[in-house]
Amino acid sequence: MIIVLLLLILHSSAGDSLVTAGLSIRYDQMTNEDIQPHDGDEQAPPEIKQRIGANKLNEYNWLADLPYDPRYNEIIEVRFKNTRKSFFRNVNDLKLEIDDIVAVEASPGHDIGYVSMTGFLAHEQLRKLKIRPSLDEMKKVYRKARQVDLQKWEEAKKLEEQTMLRSRKIAENLGLAMKIGDVEYQGDKTKAIFYYLADERVDFRQLIKVLAEEFHIRIEMRQIGARQEAGRIGGIGTCGRELCCSSHVTNFMSVTTSHARYQDLSLNPQKLAGQCGKLKCCLSYELDCYIDAQKDFPSKEIPLELQGGTAYFTKMEVHTGIYWYSTDPHTAVNLTAVPVSRVREIILLNRKGVKPESLLAENAKKNLGNNNDLLLQNSGLKRFETRSDNRERRGRQKPYRRRNENKQK
Repeated sequence: MIIVLLLLILHSSAGDSLVTAGLSIRYDQMTNEDIQPHDGDEQAPPEIKQRIGANKLNEYNWLADLPYDPRYNEIIEVRFKNTRKSFFRNVNDLKLEIDDIVAVEASPGHDIGYVSMTGFLAHEQLRKLKIRPSLDEMKKVYRKARQVDLQKWEEAKKLEEQTMLRSRKIAENLGLAMKIGDVEYQGDKTKAIFYYLADERVDFRQLIKVLAEEFHIRIEMRQIGARQEAGRIGGIGTCGRELCCSSHVTNFMSVTTSHARYQDLSLNPQKLAGQCGKLKCCLSYELDCYIDAQKDFPSKEIPLELQGGTAYFTKMEVHTGIYWYSTDPHTAVNLTAVPVSRVREIILLNRKGVKPESLLAENAKKNLGNNNDLLLQNSGLKRFETRSDNRERRGRQKPYRRRNENKQK
């Protein structure tokens, strides 16, 4: 009986080894031709899809959870390259979603772009931008982009860089004081938009003729500013983050030196200017907050008359409500922090002809620095070494005693 069992085990192990050997022979004999699909198999075209949130021109669809409403499917918004957007009429009643690639009407031919807004949001965007277009005058959405359209679009985008470099040399040879920053080809490769920077007015009629003969396309020149150029190139700001113009800012507001004055910033052009050479866009982010905080503040131009001399304004802390005064009008000497309420009180006393003894009242001298700077209140080296009685008790070790001594006692 034992002999029979041994024979069965040996037979099964030999069969398994033969099967594994056969499998290894089959895998070794396979070539790349066996892995490739046959002629009858259909290959799926590569899907060109842009990741949501990766483009600064994306809009947040806060109505995504609502069901599809065909009543608001007539107008959509399509985005293109270099912050270019436009509204189109969905004449074929296509069910489009955000980031779908569509072929739209252009003059002449057609263009390819991403759907950036649909449904009720597109109508709200029209109302927000105060655009009242006529449906008959709006350009149309032809179809969703086909594989042939995508291939031609990719070929057109590959030509943009070499076209830009060649056009720069042509403009330099013509002696034009301009810089061609970027080139955008239309989806059907029949037209191109040349984005340029120039400080003065440029006569580029001869340039258009030369470019049309060189590239055999229709030419459109479009001027951009230094901020648009910085947003297109991108970079890291002084704050350590990506530039606002290359991440989320699309509408550039005018920024002046008054923005820095309201926030009590030093008028240093090296610190206030961004990579574009203009004033930083972030100076306007908190401007309204600073203006609201300074509504009830007294004038900074009025010096405070005291019995011992005159105090002059040097700087202020807006959100803490403190003015800093110096005894010298030109340099910061003997700086004293004075609350806004006390400044207002001294100004009223000076108008009545009364000069107080000091800038601070006696009760204010004790409580001024309590809430001024939280970082300096506890700046000692032992501020993190908080000890408690419970921890000290736990750390004490009990004296070691032998069992024999305890038994004897």
